[in-house]
Amino acid sequence: MTLTRRLWLLGALVPALAMLAALGLAGQLFRYDLERSLDQALLAQAAVESVSLFDGPGQRAHLHMAVSPLLEQVRPFAPRGYLYGPDGTLVVRYPQGLAEDEGREGPFMPGEPGREPILVTRVEPDGDRWREVRVDVRSPHGENYALRLSASLGQVDGSVGTYYRMAFSMAAVLGLALLALQTLQARKLARRLGAITRHLGQLREGDFSGAPVVDEAQDEIGQLRAVLAEATERLRGARAAQERLIAGAAHELRTPLTLMRTSMDLALRRERTQQELRGSLLDARREVDRLAVLAGNLLDLAVAGRGAWDKTRGDLALLVAQAVEGARAEAERRGLLIRLDAPGPAEARFDSGGLRQAVDNLLSNALKFSPEGGEIHVRLSRDGGRYQVRVADDGPGIPVAEHEAVFEPFHRVLGTARTPGTGLGLAIVREVAAQHGGRAYVAREVRESGTEMIIEVPGSVASSERSG
Repeated sequence: MTLTRRLWLLGALVPALAMLAALGLAGQLFRYDLERSLDQALLAQAAVESVSLFDGPGQRAHLHMAVSPLLEQVRPFAPRGYLYGPDGTLVVRYPQGLAEDEGREGPFMPGEPGREPILVTRVEPDGDRWREVRVDVRSPHGENYALRLSASLGQVDGSVGTYYRMAFSMAAVLGLALLALQTLQARKLARRLGAITRHLGQLREGDFSGAPVVDEAQDEIGQLRAVLAEATERLRGARAAQERLIAGAAHELRTPLTLMRTSMDLALRRERTQQELRGSLLDARREVDRLAVLAGNLLDLAVAGRGAWDKTRGDLALLVAQAVEGARAEAERRGLLIRLDAPGPAEARFDSGGLRQAVDNLLSNALKFSPEGGEIHVRLSRDGGRYQVRVADDGPGIPVAEHEAVFEPFHRVLGTARTPGTGLGLAIVREVAAQHGGRAYVAREVRESGTEMIIEVPGSVASSERSG
């Protein structure tokens, strides 16, 4: 079922039918209330007439409404009155011109006074309905009489009919208005959803270049559009990052492969001595090792992106200390000093292998760029609900304009192209930090020399409570 038909059904047809049913029920209750009011009026009139039927001259039976000074004013709606004698004959009637056969349906014998009044509805041959009350009365002479008052239900039927005409007319107008409103709303929603559907089709085809059509509405569809726009932007960024990664990987792979091929071509061009062949093989071996390192880093980056982590509660201070100890031998070989400032313990949930690799990469980066005799300072500190692992070196530093770019795969700061490495170490650091719910960045504090890299990861709840 289309959106337009669903809105027609649920927004117009169903409410209109429910409204008609409610109006019909209200009409029946209205009729019941009017007939009840008429019954009460008849009973009240019968009560007045029954106690004053014989208060005239000579205690002769008479109907007071026939001699009322308001006779002409009440004639259109006043009830008809009939009084029957002890033998069932019609004694008095109102109005006077009423034919006798209209005042009775056969012999109307009085009953014993004291019985409950009888209320009945009578339908005449022409279809008119009349409501009657019948009361038994005893005269001062001990004779039984019967009083019958009859009021037309035509006024009730007319009032109810007028109610139905007005109510159903208003219901029809309201139903048409609802139909028109739901049609306009359905078309508007269809256009908005159609734009989102077309955009999703573009995404399915791999086209991330465009954003969804602008939608200023603040409803759920507008929120969906905003989320879709954000997702599109992220996909576009991921596509661009993927393309840069592929281009960078292709470039990094091409260089050692080219060197290997050149070395082999030279070795095959003419007869070579054993020593020359050995040299060519050693050159090829070095490039194979370089390819192996690059492939390993690419695999580490892919694993970090998938986030297949085994996060357990542990001591972050111990992990940082182990990483520093693992780097001391290389630092001593390069004539560098590593200083650790990690007051512990520092309880957190982390994947020990992944986070250890990130810290190792920061240390490796600091070792590569620190001059001989320099110092690497590693600090573990707490900032609110997060732990910060800071690694500072005395190297040439990173320009502020490249503080974000250094975390992109294969990005190299100007002037470091000859420094060994694959250009993936910091990309892995950022991915590991993100998968732990943290971040990696370059400290913005002004330094005389060198760079300070920071990894932030959330601390454990229990540890946060203790520190608070």
